[in-house]
Amino acid sequence: MTEKILILDFGSQYTQLIARAVREANVYCEIAPYHKPVVKDDTLKGIILSGSPFSVNDEKAPVVDVELLTKSLPVLGICYGAQLTAKQLGGRVEKSEKREYGRASLQIQKTDILLNGLSEKSQVWMSHGDSILELPQDFEIMAVTDSIPVAAFRATGGYSNPLYGLQFHPEVYHSTEGKKIIKNFLMEICGCKADWTPASFVNETVESLKKQIGDRKVIMALSGGVDSTVAATLIHRAIGKNLSGIFVDNGVLRKDEFQQVLDTYNTIGLNVKGVDAREHFYTKLAGKSNPEEKRKIIGGTFIEVFDREAHAIEGVELLGQGTIYPDVIESISVHGPSVTIKSHHNVGGLPDTMKLELVEPLRYLFKDEVRRVGAELGIPAELLNRHPFPGPGLAIRILGEVTEEKVDLLQRADAIFIGGLKEHGLYDKVWQAGAILLPVQSVGVMGDERTYEFTLALRAVTSVDGMTADWAHLPYEFLAHISNEIINKVRGINRVVYDISSKPPATIEWE
Repeated sequence: MTEKILILDFGSQYTQLIARAVREANVYCEIAPYHKPVVKDDTLKGIILSGSPFSVNDEKAPVVDVELLTKSLPVLGICYGAQLTAKQLGGRVEKSEKREYGRASLQIQKTDILLNGLSEKSQVWMSHGDSILELPQDFEIMAVTDSIPVAAFRATGGYSNPLYGLQFHPEVYHSTEGKKIIKNFLMEICGCKADWTPASFVNETVESLKKQIGDRKVIMALSGGVDSTVAATLIHRAIGKNLSGIFVDNGVLRKDEFQQVLDTYNTIGLNVKGVDAREHFYTKLAGKSNPEEKRKIIGGTFIEVFDREAHAIEGVELLGQGTIYPDVIESISVHGPSVTIKSHHNVGGLPDTMKLELVEPLRYLFKDEVRRVGAELGIPAELLNRHPFPGPGLAIRILGEVTEEKVDLLQRADAIFIGGLKEHGLYDKVWQAGAILLPVQSVGVMGDERTYEFTLALRAVTSVDGMTADWAHLPYEFLAHISNEIINKVRGINRVVYDISSKPPATIEWE
């Protein structure tokens, strides 16, 4: 069975980064809200306590029984987790005179396997408003910084398992050797074997799917995206022809995407039916310009089409989905789902008439891990490296009413932009890119004629997982070339602009 580390989340913005650091060390981990009971079994090797926006001295500060946890497993507290450990076991934590935020140099006072291999004055990242002023009895300081009297500490006696605390954040990029500390905790202190790899994941997941599904039939909506394709390939490997895929052309896909994706599915051996529902979607979208309304129409119409196609297949009992871990974390977060900025791009709930059991083979993987598993499965790199594309497709990249004519304009312009990124070796350097057709017409001059045509915005961002993003600094010469190509080849567009907004405060999509 796969060994596991449990990360108890107190609401930190960095908790997912802890999970990523653990996974990168080839050790499986899961994030759970701090208030969820910890169930000890033979696979659980250690616990990490996350940071938090709270102060441990707040009246409603989140707490766990740290001493109880150490009776079963090694524990590492990070930032708030370290302060909680210190306060709960008899130390003193007080508000700092000034908030400590940014880079600091770690000065090691005591050698310990947790800090093995660190450079002298290793750079770490601080982000906290409280400081540990006194440690509990039977604890000792392992490291300090110029301004922090307790940067790292350990319990020296009285506990069944090793207990450590770090005031800094080893999981963030700015802690240059932080991942080495995490790896030391995993391997040297928790005794992890680091054998969680894409190959092991594929083997275990296929066996698990065989047990869950048996000889029952699974149906799955496919989008041409990475997540649904990798999930379908795993299910197909487990049950073969008992998986039926449905790929719906909703009229707002990219240029020629419908046939290209069907051809790819055929190449990798998936049983997928293509459904051309463009006219049906255009009819439903006619006259609608509100972004939320367009999203709901796209989602609702998709479910209607999918439901109809699903009922044409006899004996289906299960529904496959490409749910990935960030979606799961969002739904079980410390404070419940975060404030809705916009409806999620993925299709929402199924109609009550479809009483199907869910099959979600990727629900504990991050996006980059999904791609690595896809490569292990032999899925073509061109599909695995595709940029994320919203479920409502070009409908939310056409600001205002969606018409077949506008879709055609945007498809051709978008194809020039994406094709140009690939041709100039820029596609894999950005996280996501696309064109947005604006409800703005402006005066232009082409030859001796004045024009009054649409404005097109180009959007390209760099990111790790889409949670935050910076606008991609594409070369001016490239942008000039693409602008010229679009204006000359797509009649109806006479002005091209480039979006230089980051997320936050903007979102990646405009609607």
